[in-house]
Amino acid sequence: MEYKGEERRNFMRLDYTIPLAYKVCREETINKLLQGYTADISQSGLLCNIKDRVNKDDILWLSFDRSTLDLFEEIERRSLIYQNGIIGKVVRIEQRNDDTYNVGVQFITREEKNSTNIYPRFHFIEQQLEGGKNNNAEA
Repeated sequence: MEYKGEERRNFMRLDYTIPLAYKVCREETINKLLQGYTADISQSGLLCNIKDRVNKDDILWLSFDRSTLDLFEEIERRSLIYQNGIIGKVVRIEQRNDDTYNVGVQFITREEKNSTNIYPRFHFIEQQLEGGKNNNAEA
């Protein structure tokens, strides 16, 4: 179905399909490295296809090859990068017929890191990723 309403995106999206590794930043899932694919990307976020169910407003740590597009210079300048991954927030979830999910992720900017909504969750991410790294947990 084609969307006929007003365009609300601030940035143009580019089709960009590559493998993606991610972690859902919750206590019970932070040490699980999960796999999916990117579908498209912009300066402010990406659309990915994953097998695992996530919730709106979940914080994800995303790792994928960022070396091939000039666009990534702007993404890395604006976005919160941690342990070579980009931190993002789930803003849209759509279940597909093949039991996978198309998930829209908005990158968290460096400015948002310090907002009262994001900082406590990011502090948790830092503690869990560092703790998992030091305890030889799956990274």
